[in-house]
Amino acid sequence: MEECVKDFLQKKGYTVNDNALSKIQVCDDWYSNRIIEDFHKRKTLNGISYELSRLNFGKRCCSDDANLCEVLEINAGDGEQADYVAAVLDGSKFNTQYRKQLEKTSADGTTACYIRLDNATFMDDGSVQGGEIKLNYVEADAFLPLTVEDDIVIEAAFSGSALSKGKKQTTLVLFTIGEDGNYIAETHVFDDKGTEITDRKTVVQLGDVKPFAVMRNAEVNNLDDMEGYGLPKLWDAIPALKVVDLCYNVLFSDLDKSEKIILISELLCEFDENGKPKLTTEQKKLFVFTGEKLPEEKGMIQEYNPEIRVEQITKAFELALSLLSMSFGYGTKKYSFENGQITTATEYVGERQDQMQELNRQRQEAVRYIQDICRAVMWFANTFHGKSFNLEQEVLVDFDDSYITDREAELERKRNDALSFDIPKLTVWYLMDAYSLTEEEAQKLVDEKLQIDDNLDGEDED
Repeated sequence: MEECVKDFLQKKGYTVNDNALSKIQVCDDWYSNRIIEDFHKRKTLNGISYELSRLNFGKRCCSDDANLCEVLEINAGDGEQADYVAAVLDGSKFNTQYRKQLEKTSADGTTACYIRLDNATFMDDGSVQGGEIKLNYVEADAFLPLTVEDDIVIEAAFSGSALSKGKKQTTLVLFTIGEDGNYIAETHVFDDKGTEITDRKTVVQLGDVKPFAVMRNAEVNNLDDMEGYGLPKLWDAIPALKVVDLCYNVLFSDLDKSEKIILISELLCEFDENGKPKLTTEQKKLFVFTGEKLPEEKGMIQEYNPEIRVEQITKAFELALSLLSMSFGYGTKKYSFENGQITTATEYVGERQDQMQELNRQRQEAVRYIQDICRAVMWFANTFHGKSFNLEQEVLVDFDDSYITDREAELERKRNDALSFDIPKLTVWYLMDAYSLTEEEAQKLVDEKLQIDDNLDGEDED
């Protein structure tokens, strides 16, 4: 969060939660594969500085988590209402941004989104007309919960920086509730020096529908002084991530030093004017041949092949990955060496359905987040675009289960059901899934089959 935003909020009487923001920053550093100064920067026993290689497993963990909550379809109602909401989501690249937010929610614990009006007309009486409805996506370090009731964020502040004519500008938006129970959107803009541009300030009266949504990690946040924020999953995983990086560096070091070394006696060498040994062309040839042909002459020529500690390093990796798996809530096999390969979260959850509990909790959180966004979009459409959408309409969210289900097993089950129960509709559904047919195409095939069977039965009766 920018210093100008912190100063402004503190002057207005709000407390900026630096404790929460500092934890979020630490987790974001691991997610972004940044150098951790007090860990990756090291010195040898001789005082020579070096830097640990980084495996970036933090990003991998968050990416695998995000795979399990991918959305296939959002249905906000029927007809014009569904099409309108879908158009707003598409116009704000929701699918792409939602995927990014899933990863950042796993890493930092919290992401958010608020609704804004672009190019709206401000009337003299303070009302607003027209404008294009857009979604503004916010990460945890730019989000500040102002009022939290029953663990639900009621009022919040959002900030973000962008370039305007080559200069940095920071925007702060506060959503607070007025005395009448309706939301007020207050926008402030700061220049590259942190000074508020007063003529850019706007205050817009909204309604009782929350104009923002917050998505948090569904795991209970057990960290102190983080009201309104979700638990950053990487926070508990940092010790395991360090062990993974250390294991990788041991492997890297063994491989880096694994090239065969051939030692020869100084009796085979000549020396230059500085007393350093050198090999003539003929001696180089002799060295090549005798190194292979006469290995028993250890007094003159000897090979040294450094050991690569594959077995020991593999065991260390196994322990490190198990610790990392437990910290992410999927048991001890989210990441595991099996037959020389790493089993990932998606493969493991597909095999162990008892681990679906964590996933289901996170999906419920994602559904609430998407529903809040859709209802806010519909309220803005009703208020500023003259629509009459039903805000009570249930918003349905369909998730992509391809990561956690065995497609072949699912198709086999549907096929067996269709054969066992002899219900044409089940056959239609099976054909649609198995051969990517439309419902009309599948129904036509089933009808043709039924017609053929009827004709055969008629012939048998004759």
